[in-house]
Amino acid sequence: MPHITSQTTHQTVLTTFEATPGTCQDLLDLLEDAYRDFISKQSGFIAAGLHVNDAQTRIANYSQWRSREDFQAMLRSDEMRARNRKINDLCKSFEPVMYDVVATFG
Repeated sequence: MPHITSQTTHQTVLTTFEATPGTCQDLLDLLEDAYRDFISKQSGFIAAGLHVNDAQTRIANYSQWRSREDFQAMLRSDEMRARNRKINDLCKSFEPVMYDVVATFG
């Protein structure tokens, strides 16, 4: 489970996927498979969470990595490149963006 704090050197990645109600569950299945079978086993992976909106048109993914380089190495792997081609076929777009946590509340 992700632990969100500004007192970390970890890399935070937020990825949003634009889907349709007809492809949302299939896309979620691919993402869950990717995290369970591959991503979570990669060097530097810490935690992740998947979120879907009520209309099933957007999926948000929050992931934490030890470093930017660990995340990039996972993305560049042959396994993830093949998975991302399948993921891309099920959504209108997706974009991973790296962030620094600057403040937390609650």
